[in-house]
Amino acid sequence: MNQSATAGLSRPEGGFTRLLTRWGLPAPLFLGYVGLLLFMIGDGVESGFIAPYMTDNGAGTEIKASYVITVYGVAVMLASWLSGALSELWGPRRVMLIGLAIWLVFDVLFLTIGLGGENYTLMLICYGIRGFGYPMFAFGFLVWITAVAPVARLGAAVGWFYFAFTGGLPTLGALVASFTNPLFGHFGTLWVAVGLLTVGGLIAVLGVRQRTGFQRLAPPDVKPVQSLVSSVSIAWKNPRVGVGMLVRVINTAPEFGMLVFFPTIFISQIGFGENRWLLLVSVIYGTNIFFNLIFGVLSDRIGWRTTIFWFGAIGCAISILLLYFVPVAMGAQYYWLALLVGALYGATLAGFVPISALLPSLAPEHKGGAMALLNLGAGAAAFVGPAIVSLFLGPAGAAGVVIIFAALYLVAAVLVRFLKLPKETEQALTRDVSLQEAGEQVSTA
Repeated sequence: MNQSATAGLSRPEGGFTRLLTRWGLPAPLFLGYVGLLLFMIGDGVESGFIAPYMTDNGAGTEIKASYVITVYGVAVMLASWLSGALSELWGPRRVMLIGLAIWLVFDVLFLTIGLGGENYTLMLICYGIRGFGYPMFAFGFLVWITAVAPVARLGAAVGWFYFAFTGGLPTLGALVASFTNPLFGHFGTLWVAVGLLTVGGLIAVLGVRQRTGFQRLAPPDVKPVQSLVSSVSIAWKNPRVGVGMLVRVINTAPEFGMLVFFPTIFISQIGFGENRWLLLVSVIYGTNIFFNLIFGVLSDRIGWRTTIFWFGAIGCAISILLLYFVPVAMGAQYYWLALLVGALYGATLAGFVPISALLPSLAPEHKGGAMALLNLGAGAAAFVGPAIVSLFLGPAGAAGVVIIFAALYLVAAVLVRFLKLPKETEQALTRDVSLQEAGEQVSTA
């Protein structure tokens, strides 16, 4: 067994460490979770106002501001893929440091010479490059988690990751902005975000001393180009990983898609108005935060595939239909019913959380490549969902698009039945070891 792989995990447990272990949170990575939460709060502060603010301060039109967001989204998707592949080569900690540096440097440039100078070209460049920052930091840490957390508690470990991730972006980030905007204005709030993110990033990269994340995860003979190619080729070399990526795309594609046309329907057609629609969105994501943790822990007990199948895929197929058809049928006077079905959809979305434990466990000797595809699927969902709306909203109508989304979730239910764990991961579950150790045993067998 590689001693560095377990460094920091074998020290005598104190009371706090035992408590974290009981909750399914890897104690040596605790400060990483704290730092991630602060980092994502800083990243999410701008989520509710950045597009209109850019429109008024250099972009000129909503369309030009949307171009900036689009370039940012492409960078996020690429960085999501790279974070897994590069963590294999350089180690998760170095990838996190690079992500933190990119975010800070290019956000400061965005604020000073982009927004500050009302220079649209520099806004486009700086904000776009900044998009490489948060995925490399956050998903680099996710690779670290999947490498060292005991397989038997990996579902809970990634549940805590998404608890911190979505707790910051957009939930607590938007809450912070609601207090700081009246005090400092939008521009001042953007600088507050820089401070929060800096503190969170430093807590994570300096506070976590568990040694696995300090070193490359790939075998010594794997070259950079080979690693990048394998992070894509693993989809057909190990078809179950490719299928898992499709499940990850389906996980959030309807979520991104519904946000394209639901606001008009709920605000105007049903008659909720903007404030009650925004409250409904808050209920959806607020519920999702806590169920990310609940289903993460539960999945370690009843099985990752079982959780994804019943609570994620089947649950979302039902809840997204209810989320649309119940408010449309009942009208604005039954707003409380909309809140209930919104909470149900947010909860069932969290049923997919174990996919982040399941996918790297399908290829423990190529965790980084599997995580790269997982993250690529997460980024692709942001394009697939709106694309489905663009193609089918006209001919099928809003109800037809929602039915298509429900059908996609049923497809995910079928696909997840093929994601059977390999023998070495099954053995790791019984021995309570990490994926890193399981992967080493496979590579040396």
